Parts: sequence; structure tokens; C-alpha cells
Amino acid sequence: MLSLSFAAAMLGIEGYVVRVEADSAPGTPGLAIIGLPDRALNEARERVRAAIVNSGFPYPPGRLLVNLSPADIRKEGPAFDLPIALALLAIDEHVDRSALQEYIALGELALDGRLQPVNGILPMVLGARNAGFAKLIVPERNREEAALVDGIELYAVDSLHAAVAVVLGNGGRWRCRTVAPTVEPLDDLVHGDLADVRGQHGAKRALEIAAAGAHNLLFVGPPGCGKTMLARRLPSILPPLTLGEALDVTKIYSVAGLLGSQAAIVKSRPFRFPHHTISQVALVGGGGSAVKPGGSASHITACSFSTNCPSSHAARSR
Repeated sequence: MLSLSFAAAMLGIEGYVVRVEADSAPGTPGLAIIGLPDRALNEARERVRAAIVNSGFPYPPGRLLVNLSPADIRKEGPAFDLPIALALLAIDEHVDRSALQEYIALGELALDGRLQPVNGILPMVLGARNAGFAKLIVPERNREEAALVDGIELYAVDSLHAAVAVVLGNGGRWRCRTVAPTVEPLDDLVHGDLADVRGQHGAKRALEIAAAGAHNLLFVGPPGCGKTMLARRLPSILPPLTLGEALDVTKIYSVAGLLGSQAAIVKSRPFRFPHHTISQVALVGGGGSAVKPGGSASHITACSFSTNCPSSHAARSR
């Protein structure tokens, strides 16, 4: 017996829709997941089984196979737990199969059936909306972030039980209101205001030209002449983020898991001040098999960037 649900995943900072196909056949009981899953996703077999049983639902018998399509893109992370569980429940018609195909479901399942938050909700919700899906089920703790995307029917649930109720048409209590975000310039200038700098007329003029034309800028001079002070004040004269730019920056923060519990659209242009001894690998996010956009928490891809380099007496901002 075949059932189908839909999830979403990330490719860089862009989201795309994933088909979750579940099939049951006679044979030795077991669950196999194919479609280039990573290790965290392979471990979903045990999480999903325990979550279904501990939520009071019967686990489908026989040999179970779950396919994640498209199969040529590696799937990462635990966000597929919920759609896999819903697809398995639809095999025995505990969930309406046709209704299930109208939803994008995202979330990590705990062993008791509770739904845990996942990173990258914003780009995945945007990708689902762009693919034509209007109904989404997300974890309760990702509600604020998902609500930044307007024009969708959003359900924020806290358990597998609640997700099943939503698919069965009883999800009114979990429906959330989405609002198109607005971007307003911030008054607080964390790194100082260029207007506070006295003198340095040529350097300030260069900063204004670079900010107006989106140019790179290189300061060269002896230590103590004001290179770092000027570079740190570049964000104070940059134009406010447009809505599209703000969403792109927020997507990077979302993928890196830096939005926190107070998820909201990022309104200020990021500014980073790495040490002059940082390596190129560390600057772009570190090595490893799964380098994510934005890299580590301390080196997110930024719209403003400054490096204090005493060895070459240079400070850069780009």
C-alpha cells in the first residue's frame, strides 16, 4: 500500500519541496529510508517508530520503505520526521491520504510524539509557497519564524497527535495568522555613527562613495590613524534593508540557527569583525562535510565586513 506526503528541505539558503513516498509490503518488519539520507535522517527510523507507538497509533506492519524524492540531492537533518510519520500513518488510513497531500509538514519528533523545532524554517516555508503549497504544518516553537511568510495557511502544532488532527480537518485551534513583514530602519547604532568622527574628510568621503555605489573599500595606513574606527562606522551610512534583502539575511540566520526563540525578520545589516589571524577556511564557515551558508555563529556572511590587520596596517570593509 502506497501513501504520499510532502516536506521541504534546503539547498544552500533556498528551500525546495521533497516528496515523501511510503510503501508497505509483506515481509520481515522493518523500515528503510532511501533518497540520499544523511546519518541524522537514517536515525529517524527509530524516532518515528517510537513517536507513533507512544502517541497511541498502531505502527504499520510489514516491510516499510520510505523514498525521499528528488533522490539525487542529499537530505539532511531531522525535519523529515513528521512527514515520514504522517505518510506511515496514511498507509493504514489513520490519516486521509488525499488531504495529506495538500500539506507541507516539517518537524523533528521526540520519542513521546512531541514536536521539536528545526533550523531553516523560513527558507523552507518560502520554497513551499513558491512551489504552490498553501498549507503548512510546523513546530510550535517555529511559529514566529514561519509567520513571516504571508499568503499561506499555517498550523503550528506541538505533537504528532495535533498534526494528525490538522490533516483530518480539526486543526482550527492550531491555525496561525501570518503577516507580511515590514522593514523599518533601526535607530540604535551598535558600532557608532560616522557623524561622530571629526576630521578624516577624505576617508569619510570614500566611505560615502562606497556605501552609495556598493563598492569594496581598502584602508591602508599606520596603526592608530583611524582605519578600524572608520570601518566600524560604515553600517551607519548604509541604506536600510529592502524587504527582499531582509528576508535573505534572515534566511541565513535561520539556516545557521541564530534567530533564537524571538524569531523575527532581521532589520539591520550584519557587521562582522573577525581577528586578523583568521584563516580563509574559517572565514567562509569552516571545513567539514556539511558547510552551511553563513558558516559558524561568529562568522556569518555579512553585508558589512571589517578586518583589523596590524601586520599589514590595513583595514578592509566590503
